[in-house]
Amino acid sequence: MITKRFVMSAVAASMFALPGAPAKADFADGLVGGLVGGAVSGVIVNESAKARERKRATRRATRKTYRAPVNSVARQQVREEQSALNYFGFPAGAPDGVRGRNTRNATSQFQAHMGYPVTGRLAEYERQFLISAYYRAQSSGAATAQLIAQRGQGARGLLHAYRDEAMGAPQTYAAAPAPAPAGQSPVLAAIPEDAQVEKPKAGLAALPNLMAGGEEGPSLASHCNQISLLTNSNGGFVTEASLTDARFALNEQFCLARTYAIAEGESTIASLQGVTSAQIEEQCRAFGPAMNDYVAALSLSPKDEVVGEVRDFVLQSGQSPAQLAGTAKICLSVGYRIDDMNVALGSALLLTALGEEVYAELIGHHLNEGIGTTRRSDLALAWYKGAIEAVERGAEPVFAPGNTGRTSLIRKAAFPSQGANATDDSATVQPAATLPTFKLE
Repeated sequence: MITKRFVMSAVAASMFALPGAPAKADFADGLVGGLVGGAVSGVIVNESAKARERKRATRRATRKTYRAPVNSVARQQVREEQSALNYFGFPAGAPDGVRGRNTRNATSQFQAHMGYPVTGRLAEYERQFLISAYYRAQSSGAATAQLIAQRGQGARGLLHAYRDEAMGAPQTYAAAPAPAPAGQSPVLAAIPEDAQVEKPKAGLAALPNLMAGGEEGPSLASHCNQISLLTNSNGGFVTEASLTDARFALNEQFCLARTYAIAEGESTIASLQGVTSAQIEEQCRAFGPAMNDYVAALSLSPKDEVVGEVRDFVLQSGQSPAQLAGTAKICLSVGYRIDDMNVALGSALLLTALGEEVYAELIGHHLNEGIGTTRRSDLALAWYKGAIEAVERGAEPVFAPGNTGRTSLIRKAAFPSQGANATDDSATVQPAATLPTFKLE
């Protein structure tokens, strides 16, 4: 308003200017022109500024705050984990896709149940197993219910069943028999009256087995007791300098390695929490059926071929190499302690296939003596060589690491052509196999 009044006053003053005074008129014209022009320019500038301010205000009013979108894929994965954990009896709370305290606690319970490292966060292989087990259980219908009834532990029992199956122990899904009528045998009641009993077909299943009862082979524990007696009577272990009987020297080192393997595994077991020795032993017995074919191949196939097949098994197991190696060391100890050679040999095979070549020595000993497998001294050489060369390349010895001459002793005893004064089975030192053994009832 002030600007407009100022402009109007200037215009009025110009209209009343006297015509007889040209100099003053020119001055007034210039003054008016300058005032009018300056006032108009000021109005334009002010109006432009106001317009710009109005536009900025409009933009601010209509502007929407941008927020980064939530990672829907990650939340969906967490929801899957939560749903699976809840299904198997590990309470993770509502599947909201948020990894909170309940979800972490449920994950830790699942890991402890499966024997995985308890971290509260799933490793990729752990997650894959959990999710695949969940969808398999959901889609299997009646088979899932039957398996739950067979395994016990509710839905949690499915996890162990699926794991055992993946390791080579197939599951059976037999329906529970109907209750027997009063006075009738439950076994007879389970067989329909018109059932046709199928006779065994001719073929591999019909082959006679004249060696039944000897499947487990000689006891390594008993064998090592006999070796220990001879070692004591000889005044100590055979050394490279005193080597006269190569086979007996290898047997001493075999039993020494067994002792160290047991001690190493028991040390690891002592550090585990939330699991008993009986539970560990039960789980380690699964190595028997899982590794049976590979153990059988030891006396039939060369070392590289067997190791290659075991590595394929490792890739299909769904466990990380580190997890498998730790488990194998524990089960190697358990296998030797309970005198189960399938468990011990399967564990040693896994460790060798996983790159811990020093454990190949154990397989060489087993093949050299025929304990847990058919005796094949020729095939044993490749396993001895792998272990010896691993130590010579700098691998840490796991058996009697303080005995610096042990590797050269094994080389000299296993490879007589390289300088060992090996003798045959009629050596002056009485072989362990000739000592009497007694079975106590």
